[in-house]
Amino acid sequence: MTTHAQRLPAGLARKAKKAERAMKVKLLCGILLCLFIFPLAAHSREIIDMSGRKVTIPDTISKVVAVSPPGTYLLYAIDPGVIAGLNFPLWENEKQFTLPGLKKLPVIGGLVGQGRTLNQEVLLQVKPDFVLFWAWRDDAINRQFEATLAKLGLPRVSVRLDSIDDYPAALLFLAEVLGKKERGQLLYRYAMDTLREAKAAAAQIPAADRVTVYYADGLDGLGTERAASLHAELIPLAGGVNVHQGEVLDHYGKETISMEQLLLYDPQVILVKEKSFFDTVFRDPRWGNIRAVRDRRVYLIPHVPFNWFDRPPSFMRLLGIKWLMHTLHPDLYRIDMVAETRSFYKLFLGVDLNEKEAREVLTP
Repeated sequence: MTTHAQRLPAGLARKAKKAERAMKVKLLCGILLCLFIFPLAAHSREIIDMSGRKVTIPDTISKVVAVSPPGTYLLYAIDPGVIAGLNFPLWENEKQFTLPGLKKLPVIGGLVGQGRTLNQEVLLQVKPDFVLFWAWRDDAINRQFEATLAKLGLPRVSVRLDSIDDYPAALLFLAEVLGKKERGQLLYRYAMDTLREAKAAAAQIPAADRVTVYYADGLDGLGTERAASLHAELIPLAGGVNVHQGEVLDHYGKETISMEQLLLYDPQVILVKEKSFFDTVFRDPRWGNIRAVRDRRVYLIPHVPFNWFDRPPSFMRLLGIKWLMHTLHPDLYRIDMVAETRSFYKLFLGVDLNEKEAREVLTP
């Protein structure tokens, strides 16, 4: 008995066998491809981020890049080990009480200040599991930035940090995404308790007793923020009144005012960001005419490892609220700031400060 292939001419028989082998190879390749694809699919998950978008990310997260400092600091509070890149080289104060490996990370840039630069080559070399995104508003530049991430094929997870009131939910959300649910619950409770306590204390202060405050930014102290600015939101929260009233001109803030305007404001308290300015303010005769300087109520804002008040805003403001409330209203808001600072650093930074170190952090 002869087979169909045997009845075919020799040339056609060879072609038939070749086609049969090709089909077997394709089938085998298909099986192997499935073996590679399906485990990947099985090890990914779909989440809904804080902007309401559905995003597919890996089950286990080991590398994340945030495109703005607030996002990077948020990652640090939850799991510093997943940070795969920095927005800019660390400042000297940021090197204190942070992991040594942090300063060895590549600088990727991102949505930082008005430059808004991103090193795409370094970002692709890092290959993060997702990119953490925070944008103040939905504008053309931000949408262009998002489009860049989409072209790179990297998942984008959005987190809401428009106000300090967003931090409890942001901590809880990001901890869940990173697989640190229990830690997220701890940080969430601290944030919620802090905000609730501050608002309750501030509500007890009559309008006439609220302290007038000027926020002195910049090397000359004449940069400041308007009352409605994100960068100065701790002032009203801590029972103060920002002397520079008005709506924000833009998200970046840092408006410059004149000394004449400041003399008219004549604040009771001045909060200082730059130490170099703080070191000279009591010797400058122009500033000596301001009530806060005469009364020695000028305070340098603690800034280790990240600023407690502003620029860039971070989770450290949860401790900053307590410091500022105690600074403005020490009789109303009685708290042992040394003990509170040590407790906060232990919880959020994993750092055991001794009493001397805590005092140095509080009075830089």
